[in-house]
Amino acid sequence: MPAFLTLRAAVDTVGRMNRWLTRVFWIAVVLLAFPQRSPAPLIYTPGEGWVYESVGGGKWQRTRAKDQLEVAQQAYDTRNFSLAMKASKRVVSQWPFSDYAPKAQYLLARCQEAKKQDEAAFKSYEKLLTKYPKIDNYNEIVQRQYEIANRFLAGERFRLFGYVPLYKSMEKTIKMYEQIIKNGPYSTVAPDAQLKIG
Repeated sequence: MPAFLTLRAAVDTVGRMNRWLTRVFWIAVVLLAFPQRSPAPLIYTPGEGWVYESVGGGKWQRTRAKDQLEVAQQAYDTRNFSLAMKASKRVVSQWPFSDYAPKAQYLLARCQEAKKQDEAAFKSYEKLLTKYPKIDNYNEIVQRQYEIANRFLAGERFRLFGYVPLYKSMEKTIKMYEQIIKNGPYSTVAPDAQLKIG
Protein backbone atom coordinates (compact mmCIF):
# COMPACT_ATOMS: atom_id res chain seq x y z
CA MET A 1 0.00 0.00 0.00
CA PRO A 2 2.74 2.60 0.74
CA ALA A 3 4.30 2.05 -2.72
CA PHE A 4 0.95 2.72 -4.37
CA LEU A 5 0.57 6.00 -2.46
CA THR A 6 4.07 7.01 -3.47
CA LEU A 7 3.30 6.29 -7.13
CA ARG A 8 0.02 8.23 -6.87
CA ALA A 9 1.83 11.25 -5.33
CA ALA A 10 4.40 11.15 -8.14
CA VAL A 11 1.67 11.12 -10.78
CA ASP A 12 -0.09 14.05 -9.08
CA THR A 13 3.17 16.01 -8.97
CA VAL A 14 3.83 15.39 -12.68
CA GLY A 15 0.24 16.42 -13.48
CA ARG A 16 0.58 19.69 -11.52
CA MET A 17 3.88 20.42 -13.21
CA ASN A 18 2.37 19.83 -16.63
CA ARG A 19 -0.51 22.19 -15.84
CA TRP A 20 1.97 24.82 -14.60
CA LEU A 21 4.13 24.52 -17.73
CA THR A 22 1.02 24.74 -19.91
CA ARG A 23 -0.03 27.98 -18.18
CA VAL A 24 3.44 29.47 -18.55
CA PHE A 25 3.46 28.51 -22.23
CA TRP A 26 0.12 30.19 -22.94
CA ILE A 27 1.07 33.33 -21.01
CA ALA A 28 4.28 33.55 -23.09
CA VAL A 29 2.30 33.06 -26.31
CA VAL A 30 -0.12 35.86 -25.38
CA LEU A 31 2.70 38.24 -24.42
CA LEU A 32 4.61 37.55 -27.62
CA ALA A 33 1.52 37.65 -29.85
CA PHE A 34 0.40 41.06 -28.56
CA PRO A 35 3.55 43.10 -27.87
CA GLN A 36 3.28 46.46 -26.13
CA ARG A 37 5.61 49.38 -26.64
CA SER A 38 7.65 49.88 -23.51
CA PRO A 39 9.06 53.40 -23.20
CA ALA A 40 12.70 53.72 -22.18
CA PRO A 41 13.02 56.78 -19.95
CA LEU A 42 16.84 56.84 -20.06
CA ILE A 43 18.33 57.08 -23.54
CA TYR A 44 22.04 57.12 -24.36
CA THR A 45 23.11 59.01 -27.46
CA PRO A 46 26.79 59.13 -28.47
CA GLY A 47 28.07 62.67 -28.16
CA GLU A 48 25.19 63.75 -25.92
CA GLY A 49 25.31 61.22 -23.09
CA TRP A 50 22.40 59.98 -21.00
CA VAL A 51 19.14 61.89 -21.35
CA TYR A 52 15.85 61.37 -19.53
CA GLU A 53 12.90 61.32 -21.93
CA SER A 54 9.33 61.23 -20.70
CA VAL A 55 6.81 59.23 -22.71
CA GLY A 56 6.30 61.01 -26.03
CA GLY A 57 9.04 63.47 -25.15
CA GLY A 58 11.32 62.85 -28.15
CA LYS A 59 9.44 65.33 -30.30
CA TRP A 60 11.96 68.12 -29.66
CA GLN A 61 14.77 66.58 -31.73
CA ARG A 62 15.36 67.85 -35.25
CA THR A 63 17.68 66.77 -38.06
CA ARG A 64 19.09 70.21 -38.92
CA ALA A 65 20.95 72.67 -36.71
CA LYS A 66 18.72 75.58 -37.70
CA ASP A 67 15.54 73.69 -36.82
CA GLN A 68 17.01 72.47 -33.52
CA LEU A 69 18.00 76.03 -32.60
CA GLU A 70 14.45 77.19 -33.36
CA VAL A 71 13.13 74.58 -30.93
CA ALA A 72 15.56 75.86 -28.29
CA GLN A 73 14.61 79.49 -28.90
CA GLN A 74 10.87 78.76 -28.73
CA ALA A 75 11.33 76.83 -25.50
CA TYR A 76 13.38 79.69 -24.04
CA ASP A 77 10.75 82.22 -25.06
CA THR A 78 8.05 80.18 -23.31
CA ARG A 79 10.31 79.85 -20.23
CA ASN A 80 10.66 76.07 -20.64
CA PHE A 81 14.33 76.19 -19.68
CA SER A 82 14.86 72.44 -19.35
CA LEU A 83 13.78 71.80 -22.93
CA ALA A 84 15.74 74.82 -24.16
CA MET A 85 18.88 73.47 -22.45
CA LYS A 86 18.45 70.01 -24.02
CA ALA A 87 17.87 71.45 -27.49
CA SER A 88 20.80 73.87 -27.17
CA LYS A 89 23.15 71.14 -25.96
CA ARG A 90 22.12 69.03 -28.94
CA VAL A 91 22.98 71.82 -31.39
CA VAL A 92 26.39 72.37 -29.80
CA SER A 93 27.25 68.67 -29.60
CA GLN A 94 25.88 67.57 -32.99
CA TRP A 95 26.83 70.61 -35.09
CA PRO A 96 29.74 72.33 -33.27
CA PHE A 97 31.05 74.05 -36.41
CA SER A 98 27.72 75.31 -37.73
CA ASP A 99 26.75 78.97 -37.77
CA TYR A 100 24.06 78.20 -35.18
CA ALA A 101 26.36 76.73 -32.52
CA PRO A 102 27.37 80.09 -30.93
CA LYS A 103 23.73 81.13 -30.51
CA ALA A 104 22.92 77.70 -29.05
CA GLN A 105 25.80 77.96 -26.56
CA TYR A 106 24.57 81.44 -25.60
CA LEU A 107 21.03 80.11 -25.07
CA LEU A 108 22.40 77.26 -22.97
CA ALA A 109 24.21 79.72 -20.69
CA ARG A 110 21.13 81.96 -20.44
CA CYS A 111 18.99 78.97 -19.44
CA GLN A 112 21.48 77.93 -16.79
CA GLU A 113 21.52 81.47 -15.47
CA ALA A 114 17.71 81.54 -15.39
CA LYS A 115 17.68 78.24 -13.46
CA LYS A 116 20.08 79.75 -10.87
CA GLN A 117 22.95 77.47 -11.94
CA ASP A 118 25.39 80.38 -11.90
CA GLU A 119 28.63 78.42 -11.82
CA ALA A 120 27.57 76.31 -14.83
CA ALA A 121 26.38 79.46 -16.62
CA PHE A 122 29.75 81.14 -16.03
CA LYS A 123 31.53 78.10 -17.51
CA SER A 124 29.16 78.01 -20.48
CA TYR A 125 29.81 81.70 -21.16
CA GLU A 126 33.53 80.97 -20.87
CA LYS A 127 33.23 78.12 -23.36
CA LEU A 128 31.34 80.44 -25.69
CA LEU A 129 34.04 83.10 -25.53
CA THR A 130 36.80 80.53 -26.00
CA LYS A 131 35.31 78.55 -28.88
CA TYR A 132 33.57 81.42 -30.70
CA PRO A 133 35.57 84.60 -29.96
CA LYS A 134 34.08 86.55 -32.89
CA ILE A 135 30.55 86.47 -31.51
CA ASP A 136 28.60 89.71 -31.94
CA ASN A 137 27.60 90.22 -28.29
CA TYR A 138 31.04 89.64 -26.78
CA ASN A 139 30.79 92.62 -24.41
CA GLU A 140 27.35 91.55 -23.18
CA ILE A 141 28.70 88.08 -22.34
CA VAL A 142 31.63 89.53 -20.38
CA GLN A 143 29.09 91.76 -18.56
CA ARG A 144 26.97 88.71 -17.68
CA GLN A 145 30.05 86.89 -16.34
CA TYR A 146 30.81 89.96 -14.23
CA GLU A 147 27.28 89.93 -12.77
CA ILE A 148 27.61 86.23 -11.91
CA ALA A 149 30.95 86.85 -10.17
CA ASN A 150 29.34 89.72 -8.23
CA ARG A 151 26.65 87.34 -6.96
CA PHE A 152 29.34 84.99 -5.66
CA LEU A 153 31.17 87.92 -4.08
CA ALA A 154 27.91 88.92 -2.36
CA GLY A 155 27.72 85.51 -0.68
CA GLU A 156 26.18 83.03 -3.07
CA ARG A 157 27.33 79.50 -2.31
CA PHE A 158 29.09 77.21 -4.74
CA ARG A 159 27.13 74.03 -5.39
CA LEU A 160 27.97 70.34 -5.47
CA PHE A 161 26.81 68.75 -8.75
CA GLY A 162 25.18 72.07 -9.57
CA TYR A 163 22.39 71.59 -7.02
CA VAL A 164 23.56 71.15 -3.42
CA PRO A 165 24.78 74.46 -1.91
CA LEU A 166 27.99 73.87 0.01
CA TYR A 167 30.34 76.73 0.71
CA LYS A 168 31.40 80.26 -0.10
CA SER A 169 34.82 80.57 -1.70
CA MET A 170 36.68 83.79 -2.26
CA GLU A 171 39.45 81.92 -4.11
CA LYS A 172 37.01 80.67 -6.77
CA THR A 173 35.41 84.11 -6.97
CA ILE A 174 38.82 85.69 -7.53
CA LYS A 175 39.49 83.20 -10.33
CA MET A 176 36.20 84.25 -11.91
CA TYR A 177 37.23 87.91 -11.83
CA GLU A 178 40.65 87.03 -13.24
CA GLN A 179 38.97 85.15 -16.07
CA ILE A 180 36.77 88.19 -16.80
CA ILE A 181 39.89 90.39 -17.01
CA LYS A 182 41.54 87.85 -19.29
CA ASN A 183 38.46 87.66 -21.56
CA GLY A 184 37.89 91.38 -21.87
CA PRO A 185 40.93 93.37 -20.73
CA TYR A 186 39.59 96.53 -22.43
CA SER A 187 35.93 96.01 -21.55
CA THR A 188 33.99 98.37 -19.31
CA VAL A 189 33.89 95.84 -16.45
CA ALA A 190 37.62 94.94 -16.41
CA PRO A 191 38.67 97.83 -14.11
CA ASP A 192 35.88 97.01 -11.64
CA ALA A 193 36.82 93.33 -11.71
CA GLN A 194 40.44 94.28 -10.97
CA LEU A 195 39.31 96.39 -8.02
CA LYS A 196 37.13 93.62 -6.62
CA ILE A 197 40.04 91.18 -6.71
CA GLY A 198 41.91 93.54 -4.39
